[in-house]
This record gives sequence, structure tokens and C-alpha cells, in this order.
Amino acid sequence: MNGKMMNGLRASVRIWAVLLAAILLLPACSDDESSYSLGDIWIAIATVVPQGDGVYYLRLDNGETMWPAATNYPGYRPRMDQRAFVNFTILADSTTSNLGGFAYYVKVNAIHDILTKPIAPDLGAKNDSIYGTDPVLIPQEDNIWVGDGYLNIYFVTDWGGKTAHYINLIQPDPEGDPYTLEFRHNAYDDPGYSAGAGRVAFNLGSLPNTEGETVDLNVKVLTPDGEKIYRLKYNTDKTKLARPSSSYTDESISGMTDLR
Repeated sequence: MNGKMMNGLRASVRIWAVLLAAILLLPACSDDESSYSLGDIWIAIATVVPQGDGVYYLRLDNGETMWPAATNYPGYRPRMDQRAFVNFTILADSTTSNLGGFAYYVKVNAIHDILTKPIAPDLGAKNDSIYGTDPVLIPQEDNIWVGDGYLNIYFVTDWGGKTAHYINLIQPDPEGDPYTLEFRHNAYDDPGYSAGAGRVAFNLGSLPNTEGETVDLNVKVLTPDGEKIYRLKYNTDKTKLARPSSSYTDESISGMTDLR
């Protein structure tokens, strides 16, 4: 990556950082949670849980579940093992009515699937040629986290829109060091006309069971400044890593439509 391109990417990332901070201005749950305004919105990453015949509910990273009692997306097709970016309005919660085990009844204002993948097979010497070595930037430390059994990443990279970028997570040493992973990006020589943002979630269910213990999960990411290791906490028991649903720091939908 040449100096001009890298400076342009960093400048774009600074702009993204300003946009990401905008969510801090969104309304959070009010002190009086017994009443909600239809004008209030919440934004979160959630797991889609299909119930058959197009019916689904949403599960937040803190384990709370939401039932879509109303939606602006009636044609949404829920799929198993799918993470989604959800904009919603709370209609009622478990303190005000009998919700049948759900924490909230909500109106889904917008829902957009996030690229959701399993950990990819380790290909040894072919990892670089298949999975790529193109750098990415993760704008803020909390743009990479473990939630609801997934590794979730929000990233920015050069993007030209000419070809789909290939995004993966690999486990180079599953026997000796199973909790060290590598985030991989193959841009397939897509020209970097601008900075594009992307989201991806990786199902961590194939990792060894931690048997109730919380372990370090080390994620290696190649950035324009070299390799960076993100040290996260992982526990097979998802409830021990609950992250409040109001802590997400960005509201922008992915600007990269071509990810696989």
C-alpha cells in the first residue's frame, strides 16, 4: 500500500470515527423503563433465531431476547446462524406485561444481515494465497468483540467496488494454540478508490469447550502499520461474557456491499 493511499485511508477512517461516535447521541433506555416513546430508537447487533414460516426473534449479546411485534421489513427472511444489524423501537418490556419469556416486544425499524461465517479451514502454506494478506483497520478497540458465541468485527479498508472481497477467520494451530486466530482479507486486487467499511461475524462454536473457564482469545489482524493482536475474553458459556446491548459504538451499515 503506497503512502498516498495509506494517508487517504487514515483520513477516511478519521471521518468514520466521527460518524461512529454519533450513536452516543441516540436515546438509551430511560430511567423509567415502564414506558417507551415510539420516537425512540435503539441500535444493536443481534442473532436472528428463526421459528419457522418466516417467524423469528432476536437475541442480544447480553442474552436478552426481543420479539418483533411489528416491523417495517415484513419480507425479511430469517436464517439460522445469522447475525444482523438491527434498528428497533421498544414497545413493551417484561416489567410492564407478560411477554412469554421475552425481555422486549419491539418494532423492527430496519434489519440488515451481517456476513456470518464459521472459522475457515487452515490451508497451511496456501493460507496467504487463498485467504489473502490485505490490511484492514479496526477504527476503535470495541469494534472487535465476542458476543453471543460470535467474534464480531467492524473494519475499514481500501475498496474499489470492482470485485467481492473475501473475509475469513482461520485457526493456524488448532491443536497447540486453539485460541489464537487470524483475521484474513483478500481484496483480489480491487483498486482502492476509497475507504469502505464492512461487518462480519464468525461463529466460534468449533473452538474447544472452555469447561466454564474464561480464556484469552488472541486475534491477529494485519493493519497498514503491521500485525496487531487483539486480546479478547472467551467462554463457551455465553452468559459469562454478557455485553450490554447499549454499548455498541457505531450505527453505520456496511458501506461494502461485496463481501463473502
